[in-house]
Amino acid sequence: MGKRVDDISEGVEESLMKEEGKGKKLWKKVKYQLVEYHNLPAYMKDNEFILGHYRAEWPLKQIFISIFTLHNETLNVWTHLIGFFLFLTLTIYSTNMIPNVDLHNLKHIPDVLRRTDLHKLREDILTCIPSMPNMPNLHKLHSEIKTSFPASKDFLPSLSNWHIVELLCNCLPERFSHSNHTDVCVLRSMKEDVANMIAPLMTQPITRWPFFAFLGGAMFCLLASSACHLLCCHSKRLSYIMLRLDYAGIAALISTSFYPPVYYSFMCHPFFCNMYLGFITLLGIATIMVSLLPVFDRPEYRNIRTGLFLGMGLSGAGPILHKLILFWHQPEAVHTTGYEILMGTFYGMGSLIYATRIPERWMPGKFDIAGHSHNLFHVLVVAGAYTHYRAGLVYLKWRDLEGC
Repeated sequence: MGKRVDDISEGVEESLMKEEGKGKKLWKKVKYQLVEYHNLPAYMKDNEFILGHYRAEWPLKQIFISIFTLHNETLNVWTHLIGFFLFLTLTIYSTNMIPNVDLHNLKHIPDVLRRTDLHKLREDILTCIPSMPNMPNLHKLHSEIKTSFPASKDFLPSLSNWHIVELLCNCLPERFSHSNHTDVCVLRSMKEDVANMIAPLMTQPITRWPFFAFLGGAMFCLLASSACHLLCCHSKRLSYIMLRLDYAGIAALISTSFYPPVYYSFMCHPFFCNMYLGFITLLGIATIMVSLLPVFDRPEYRNIRTGLFLGMGLSGAGPILHKLILFWHQPEAVHTTGYEILMGTFYGMGSLIYATRIPERWMPGKFDIAGHSHNLFHVLVVAGAYTHYRAGLVYLKWRDLEGC
């Protein structure tokens, strides 16, 4: 009898444990369901026009799994995560990119070579050598030219080995040291088409650090934003940290976006170059410091946040107008300004949509998953940053060819 009672007790206990296990599984399933706006903790209530599909105080494991599920932050995460990988690819490509010189005159190299008497070209240069001043390495240069101008299909590769350029730079410092382009008068005995063909190969590239600073700022901003939208639902403390990182990323993107246009526009005017770069750097640091204040991320300060970052962007109007005044006759100045206006349009539209919460304010609950203001804002930020990348390529091409 006692044994039977024990068996019954064990059976009841086992049944209770099973029920408890099922209860825990059910509780976890319910706990990690998406919730509506009115069920959110106060620190997560930011946009009352997005009514549902929120994650609230999930553990990190569930949060990282949620990157592959649908909720109201899915597109916010992926738009900037894809943007990050886009700019990472552009950065890798740009580090291996040949100096972006004007190769328009090299499109018809085969035809040019067929029309050019390479034997005569070599003789013309060898004849020109004795008349060149300051030629301590005359014999070495003479030998180099003899071996670098064979009348064969390998003419261009042998020329592009840069030996002649190095020798000319050493022998004629007053003509080559202070300029980024070839003095074609040195090759005055050549045909004009051959001189135009050789000139881009002798171009010395300018520094790239402002361009890569912008790419770094863009990647930091996009990755920080993506991480913020993914992790902010974990806890109040982590939300606070990630929002500060997001604001710092925005300030970094805006600040570093000034570096290529300012540096390459005013590289020959150090005073203005340093003044503009210093100003935007200090403004970016000040913006990051302000964003550390606890009140900065409250919903009622949404318009103030937008205005602060928009004001940073509008401060770039001064250097752009100054550039146009200095280089009004340069087509590159107009070309880059067009890109910069387009970039400003993208950023401005994004800021306006972010601040007004369009279109979800018109139809609350209809844009919870896709199409709400923050989705559109993210897409426009990536578009604006890519437009600025294209402007940077124009600056590099311009300065590589012309220098100061």
